[in-house]
Amino acid sequence: MSETLDLEKGCTVDELLQGCIEAFDDEGKVRDPQLVRMFLMMHPWYIPSSELAAKLLQIYPSLARQESRGSENSSLQVKTCHLVRYWISAFPAEFDLNPELAEQIKELKELLGREGNQRHSSLIDIESVPTYKWKRQVTQRQPVAQKKRKTSLLFDHLESGELAEHLTHLEYHSFSKILFQDYHSFVMHGCTVDNPILERFITLFNSVSQWVQLMVLSKPTAQQRAQVITRFVMVAQRLLQLQNFNTLMAVVGGLSHSSISRLKETHSFVSQETTKVWESLTELLTSVGNYSRYRRRFAECVGFKFPILGVHLKDLVAVHVALPDWLDRAHKCLNGNKMQQLFSILSELAMVQSIRPPFEANPDLLNLLMVSLDQYQTEEEIYQLSLQREPRNKSTPSSPTSSTPPPQPVVIEEWASVPKPKPDQAIVRKHIEKMVESVFRNFDVDGDGHISQEEFKIIRNNFPYLCKFGDLDENQDGCISREEMISYFMKSSTDLNGKMGFIHSFHETTFLRPVACRHCKGLILGLYKQGLKCRACGVSCHKQCRDLLSVESSPCPGPGGQHLCGIQKSRKRTRKRWRTGSLTSTYEADARGGSLWGWRVRTISSLDTPHHHHALSRGLPVTSPQLM
Repeated sequence: MSETLDLEKGCTVDELLQGCIEAFDDEGKVRDPQLVRMFLMMHPWYIPSSELAAKLLQIYPSLARQESRGSENSSLQVKTCHLVRYWISAFPAEFDLNPELAEQIKELKELLGREGNQRHSSLIDIESVPTYKWKRQVTQRQPVAQKKRKTSLLFDHLESGELAEHLTHLEYHSFSKILFQDYHSFVMHGCTVDNPILERFITLFNSVSQWVQLMVLSKPTAQQRAQVITRFVMVAQRLLQLQNFNTLMAVVGGLSHSSISRLKETHSFVSQETTKVWESLTELLTSVGNYSRYRRRFAECVGFKFPILGVHLKDLVAVHVALPDWLDRAHKCLNGNKMQQLFSILSELAMVQSIRPPFEANPDLLNLLMVSLDQYQTEEEIYQLSLQREPRNKSTPSSPTSSTPPPQPVVIEEWASVPKPKPDQAIVRKHIEKMVESVFRNFDVDGDGHISQEEFKIIRNNFPYLCKFGDLDENQDGCISREEMISYFMKSSTDLNGKMGFIHSFHETTFLRPVACRHCKGLILGLYKQGLKCRACGVSCHKQCRDLLSVESSPCPGPGGQHLCGIQKSRKRTRKRWRTGSLTSTYEADARGGSLWGWRVRTISSLDTPHHHHALSRGLPVTSPQLM
C-alpha cells in the first residue's frame, strides 16, 4: 500500500499507519525507510503517541482473529511487530519520557506472550530502552546575588581555538536536549512558554552574545578593547572552521551590537586584516536572501555541524503558518505536503544532534565558562558602560536624551515575524474570561460576584470605551454578572481589537521580531531576545522597564500599585517603508512620536478577503521560505 499512498493529495492517519506496516517484509527489512521514519517522527503533530500505540493494540488482535483466513494476516502481524521494534530503536527517548506510551507497548508484548507467540514478542524489546531523563533537566543559573562577579574567568587563559571548542561543547550539550515536542510547542505558541529546554538554549545564546560585549567593554583603553575584538574575531574564525554556525552567530551578533559598533576610537586600532576577516563573517551571516549565504555554506558541510537554530525555527513557523495541518474540516485527511516539509527541517536538526563534536573538552573549564556566561547586566547597563568608555561627542550625530540603545546594524537581521493564524472564538473567549476574572478580582469590592452601579463607576474611569451600565446589564437586575461582561466584551472584541483594559499581567516572552518597548521606545532585539508581554493587552517592554511603564489611558495605578491596561483611541499613523536586503521593514509613526516596527514575511493577500496565504503555499522551496 505504501506505493499507492499519494501524500500530495493527503491521506488519513490510518492509511499512513497501514502503509508503514506494509513497508516492512517478514524479515524486518524496510522497503520505504523515508516514509516510516517520517510518520514515526511527525505523527505527534497530528495525534498523541499514546493514540498511535492504541491503534497498534487494536490492529494486532484483529489480525490474529483473522489468521485462519490465510498467511497474509500472519505476515501483517510480524510486520506490525517489526514496525514497533523500529519505532523503539529510532526514537527511544519517546518511550522513556512517556510512561503511558511505554505501558501500552508493554501491554502489546504481554499480549503476544499470553498467546504463545514468542517470536513476535521477542521483536519488542521495550525493557532495554536507556534513560533520557537528562534531556529534561535544565541547568540552573546562579543566583542574582552573585551578579558582581568578574566578567570572565577564562578569556585571558585560553587560546582562541580552545575557547571556540569549549563554547561549541557547551552549546551542543544544551542543543542535544531539545526534542520534537519542544520544536512543536515553539511553533504552536510562537514563544518558549512552558518550554524550559528551548528557553535555556536561547538564554545560553544570548549569554554568549552579551559576554562578548562585556569582555570588550571591560577594558579601559581603546587599544585594549581593540585587542579583545581581534581576539573574538579569531574565535569566530575557529567557530567557522568547526562548522558551528550557531555560536558564530552569537559572537558576531555580540560584536555587531550597537554598544560595540559605536566605539569609533576602538575600531580605529583594529587592523585591516582583522577587519577583512570580520567583513567576510558578517557577509556569510547576513539575512539577505533569507540567509542564503549561510544556507549554502551549511548545506556543503559534512560531519559535525551546528546550525543557526533561530533560522530553522523560523522556517518551521513559516511552513506551519503557510499550510494547514488538515485538508478537510473533519480533520481526517492530513496534509502530506506539509508533513514532508516539516520533516525535511526536523530530520536535519535531529541528524545534527546525532553527531558529537570531534574534539574533547575539559569539564572543569566548561563549568568555569558557564559561570562566566551567567551575567545579569541589562541592555541599558551595557549601553551605559559603552557610553562611559567612549562618550558621545560633537562629531557624533545628535541622539535622543534617552540612553536607550539605537537599533543594531543591519549586518545581522533579527527574526522575521510571521503572520499569526486568526484565533478562533474559543481562544478569544478564553482570553476575555481571564480579563473579566481580573476585573472582578480588582473591582468587585464587596466580593459578591457581581458588579454594582457604584463599582461600575470606578471601572468606567479606566474603560473609556465602556457603554452605559444598562447595556452590560442584559437581564436588568441592577448588577452585572461575569457572564454578562464576557458577552459584552465578546461582541466588542473586534472593534476594540481585544484590548479591554485591565491589570497588566506580564510574562516573559521570546519575540520573533524587534518589538518596541512601550515605556522607553527602545527595541527588544536579538535572535533570541526575551522581554515582558502583558497576557491581557499585549503591551511589551524590557524587563527593567516593567515598574516604570506608564499607562496612557489611566493617570493613576490600580489596586496595589499595579498598572492598568488601557484602551487607546485610534491614532492617525503615517507609514514609511524602506528596503534592506530581502526584508521590508514597515515603520509606523504616530502623533506622539512612538513607533512600532518589525520584519514581515511576504504574504499574498487580497484587499477584499481577510485570508492571507504565505508564499510557500505556491510551491516555493521548503528550506527557503521567501521573505520580502
